[in-house]
Amino acid sequence: MSNSTSNDLNLANNPQTKGLSYKDAGVDMDAGDALVERIKPLAKKTMREGVLAGIGGFGALFEVPKRYQEPVLVSGTDGVGTKLKLAFEWQIHDTVGQDLVAMSVNDILVQGAESLFFLDYFACGHLTVDIAATVVGGIAKGCEIAGCALIGGETAEMPGMYPEGEYDLAGFAVGVVEKSKIITGKTITPGDVVLGLASSGAHSNGYSLIRKIIDVSGAKASMDMGGRPLQDVVMEPTKIYVKPILELLTKINIKGMAHITGGGLVENIPRVLPDHVQAVLHRDSWKMPQLFQWLAHEGKVDAQEMYRVFNCGIGLVIVVSAEDVDHALEFLHQQQIQTYQLGEIVERPTGAHQTIVI
Repeated sequence: MSNSTSNDLNLANNPQTKGLSYKDAGVDMDAGDALVERIKPLAKKTMREGVLAGIGGFGALFEVPKRYQEPVLVSGTDGVGTKLKLAFEWQIHDTVGQDLVAMSVNDILVQGAESLFFLDYFACGHLTVDIAATVVGGIAKGCEIAGCALIGGETAEMPGMYPEGEYDLAGFAVGVVEKSKIITGKTITPGDVVLGLASSGAHSNGYSLIRKIIDVSGAKASMDMGGRPLQDVVMEPTKIYVKPILELLTKINIKGMAHITGGGLVENIPRVLPDHVQAVLHRDSWKMPQLFQWLAHEGKVDAQEMYRVFNCGIGLVIVVSAEDVDHALEFLHQQQIQTYQLGEIVERPTGAHQTIVI
């Protein structure tokens, strides 16, 4: 055993023998270091109260703001999904980072949580610093919009795991809410009103079907869609609702909220409804954006399938008492968020679906 080890060491130290390096195996540590240096100033712009130690350590440190008496931490994790395939094809990398942040911070928002910090995971087969930095720039922008700190993350270069030019994204957010102010939907009763906040597009859901429809229709990325190229409309980043909704919560009592993601309108709203009630949405109460009209037409997609797959122009739903409707609409209008009175809460008929569109 000792002779074998000695021979191995001698071989490695032999100047006539070229040893292998990590870079020979496809991992460029210098590129990774360069990316970290590019990321640091982006992350610095997102810093907020509570950050004790961020990017660079083995773990990030965060102190829950002292203004909370009974803080409850709320966490959420998500990815961007197959929207990334279009980012690769169209070479649009500056928006998917905001998508990544939005999917998690909007999720924890529906329970009344203020976003505190965010961590991301970027994985690729070969690290291209410029592309990775562009993606992280979008993540930092999303964190700024949400008011949370980009406090850490991981960049993994894994040769052979991903096709050339492709990468994957995942991330998670942690927020906090006062225990007495957690929004559960339990107080929703018949007579309450359902409001819908406009989406910025398809957000990050239904993109396997979107890609299929683009393919079968033969549509080009440059095709006109309401005065904009199709690719810009399709890749529009997910709207982040955090700051205006947190402010609205200081003005009125929001009984329940639903982030309209995978499952669309008819499968996300029931997640916040008590069993005995039903949300009745009126199809003529909001205008279906052109993108969704085009998808339904080109893909011959049934209306119920549209409501089950896509947000159809509604990114966030809130349920409020009838007396709070005008206050909510006025405030959201001031925040330049298009908001619709979608319908109402009624007693749920036996065996009926919890959300219907009529």
